[in-house]
Amino acid sequence: MKNYTLPIRFGIVTSACLIAYFLILALLGLHTNVFYSLFNMIITGFGVYETIKYLKVKSPETFGYSTGFVAGLVTGGVATLIFTLFFAFYSTELSPGFLEELSTKWAKEYENFEAIVFLVVATMGFVTSLVLTLSFMQLFKPSNNLKRGKG
Repeated sequence: MKNYTLPIRFGIVTSACLIAYFLILALLGLHTNVFYSLFNMIITGFGVYETIKYLKVKSPETFGYSTGFVAGLVTGGVATLIFTLFFAFYSTELSPGFLEELSTKWAKEYENFEAIVFLVVATMGFVTSLVLTLSFMQLFKPSNNLKRGKG
């Protein structure tokens, strides 16, 4: 469990940033425009990047590809899980008409529209975490190349 403490902490902070961004959009009345959710990828990406970078700086001797990969996935997973739970609570309890406002056409045509939206939010978060973790690990992975002059 000790190996997951840092990524869990970074995941909680990342989810707090995602929630704060969503609430700021709600205050401005922009939370129903789905294009603003693209910035969630940047917030999640920053959290994953900082986790991997901090882990490599903190313990460079034990840092490996699998260590960074797991840390990135845990950070993104925790952030996505907490944000999805908040989003579900917000859209069902705090603002019950939010989902109908979000997409009037979908809400009328699909019976389980709420479940579809929650599934999409969670899937987007997990996939974003996976892709960004794979991308960032290309920057931070230890090199297997021979150093020049030591042939």
